[in-house]
Amino acid sequence: MTATPPASEDLRVRPARAEDVAAIFENIGYWAAQGRMLVRPMQNIFENLRDFYVAEAIDADGRGTFVGNGALHILWGDIAEVRGLAVVPHVQTRGVGRALVAACEAEARRVGIPTLFAWTYSVAFFEKCGFTQIDKSRELHPRVWSECLRCPFFGGCNENGLIKRLDGVPMPQNLPEPPPAQVPPGIR
Repeated sequence: MTATPPASEDLRVRPARAEDVAAIFENIGYWAAQGRMLVRPMQNIFENLRDFYVAEAIDADGRGTFVGNGALHILWGDIAEVRGLAVVPHVQTRGVGRALVAACEAEARRVGIPTLFAWTYSVAFFEKCGFTQIDKSRELHPRVWSECLRCPFFGGCNENGLIKRLDGVPMPQNLPEPPPAQVPPGIR
């Protein structure tokens, strides 16, 4: 995972490909080992490959070197989660994370999803990207809770929830109600 720190003009974000899975897995695993995000099994990355974006530092010959990843996971017709956002350590604070979030936002706009959501320990970063912290005990969409039920830290989650309403993206019409989350009493 070594790369020259990118400048904004030599950074490319593109949809992930199967050949990127090992780098995504390693990058997420690094941050999970630091206690900064959840580990994702390699199978999960393959199964959700179309959700992922990869950031590359571009060298003078136009070749890209992996410097980060992020994913947009649609939860329902009105909300999608920015997840799996991880930037290799030596290129943090150089715009890579913002570029990955921007790619997720552009895709949400393209498919008409008006709200983005993120679980994170990096509140300040997401606030710089226009997200607002929410009270997760009261303000979570039912589909977010449904995803949380699969998490090994469900009973003791200490991540922060943030949302961003995308200006100019209308609420989808005729959207069915999401099924209620099966959240044990007293958790919400």
